[in-house]
Amino acid sequence: MSVDIQLHPGWLAPLRVAFDEPHMKTLKAFLLAEKAAGKRILPHGKEWFRALDLTPPDKVRVVILGQDPYHGPGQAHGLCFSVPPGVRPPPSLINIFKELESDVGVLRPRHGLLESWAKQGVLLLNSVLTVEMNRAASHQGRGWERFTDAVIRHVNALDHPVVFLLWGNYAQKKAAFVDSIDRGGRHLVLKSVHPSPLAAHGGFFGSRPFSQTNSFLIRQGQVPIDWTLPALEE
Repeated sequence: MSVDIQLHPGWLAPLRVAFDEPHMKTLKAFLLAEKAAGKRILPHGKEWFRALDLTPPDKVRVVILGQDPYHGPGQAHGLCFSVPPGVRPPPSLINIFKELESDVGVLRPRHGLLESWAKQGVLLLNSVLTVEMNRAASHQGRGWERFTDAVIRHVNALDHPVVFLLWGNYAQKKAAFVDSIDRGGRHLVLKSVHPSPLAAHGGFFGSRPFSQTNSFLIRQGQVPIDWTLPALEE
């Protein structure tokens, strides 16, 4: 699959086989046909692999697994749950910020850009990397899921412990094969319901994912994540 992207070299070797799989060629044909039909695909092509570009394998310490990109105009930019500067945080992200404040005392930021987390080793990966504008889940089942499965398998095989934050049944099923500590593996898997308004009160609030993540990283001799989102330049 040839697209105009900036992909960190650390991902190129482990994902080369995945890029060459037949389902990726089928996916490419689908995306080209959608564009030819005048459909607006989100995010921009150069941002499809932004999560991988910002967080190379050797830097991955935490994985937050989303499902699809936001489908509203201007929202998606390649990082799950994140939105670009100037875009109002969607309800699920607002609930993440509420739990962040309750858990570790980080006050709700005035923006929804999570790039600072990604640059510290938090892989903000969606299962599906594109969507048609204003059509939620429109690119599910087209091949992205198998590609992102390969990403998760590679993270699972890393020689250092990683924290997986799996919010909702979809994420939990997708990463069910991860070698978690409770099954004799080395990775910490923290599960809860999804932070969406429909589910958050059923177990996301009070789940303390951010403090648990940092406690684990510290026990492993790693630097904790600074969950504070820096103010953006005006």
